[in-house]
Amino acid sequence: MNRLVLSARLEERGALRHTPAGLPALDLSLAHASDVSQDGQPRRVSMQVKSLVIGQLVDAIHRLPLGSEAVFAGFLAPARNGRGLLFHVTELIRD
Repeated sequence: MNRLVLSARLEERGALRHTPAGLPALDLSLAHASDVSQDGQPRRVSMQVKSLVIGQLVDAIHRLPLGSEAVFAGFLAPARNGRGLLFHVTELIRD
């Protein structure tokens, strides 16, 4: 199963664009920070996640103010340039 649910802050939002199929699309940068336990040891995790939203959800995320905290759900796929991963957001769950 390829499903990611991430509590994050909306850090950056690119300009509204459209896919070749005519669907609205937004490139996002999400910031996450949390304390986790790994092998019984506490660890602080902070990261920036390159993300993409396509379709009907674009409008809701476009209206979110930068700095907003929310829970984003979706899946991981290879980035367009083939280097790294891209989080495709398919659901927005406001905190």
